[in-house]
Amino acid sequence: MRIPPYYRRPSWQRFISGMAVGGAISWCIFLYIYGVFQEDNAKLIRKQQKDIAELKDDVKIWQQDYAELNNKNLGKITIEKINIRITNWEKYKLDQFSVFQTEEAVRDDIKIVLAKDLETVAKSKDMLKKIIENKPYELNEKRYRLKVKEMVIYTTLTIQLEMEFAE
Repeated sequence: MRIPPYYRRPSWQRFISGMAVGGAISWCIFLYIYGVFQEDNAKLIRKQQKDIAELKDDVKIWQQDYAELNNKNLGKITIEKINIRITNWEKYKLDQFSVFQTEEAVRDDIKIVLAKDLETVAKSKDMLKKIIENKPYELNEKRYRLKVKEMVIYTTLTIQLEMEFAE
């Protein structure tokens, strides 16, 4: 488009110069507003980066403390529960109540290991076996001995036993 000459219509010249001045002013306003927003966003990003770095440091500290406490407490883990199970009681045609009583008697015999740390219980594993295997149990007017089939030592002491006739 051709700019009309000044001598013909001065209103066109005012209109175009008004557009140019308005464009320049609006461009300055846009740059100012954009700069303010960018500055705010830059501050926010720096703050978030600082927070992330602090949180990462906190996580490292917490993980180190957690690992140290785990290692420290691993030696202090104790026996909290004792599970006794007699596996072959059907072979001798015993009722469940008699088996339950026998399991409870064994549990009472070895309850000394409750609240002991795992290392102590692991060292006295042979003693536990002898305590269980050397005592005869009387069920339905017959004497039985128990043989330790499996023993798992952790926070729960799990022992599987087999019954056999006592001589």
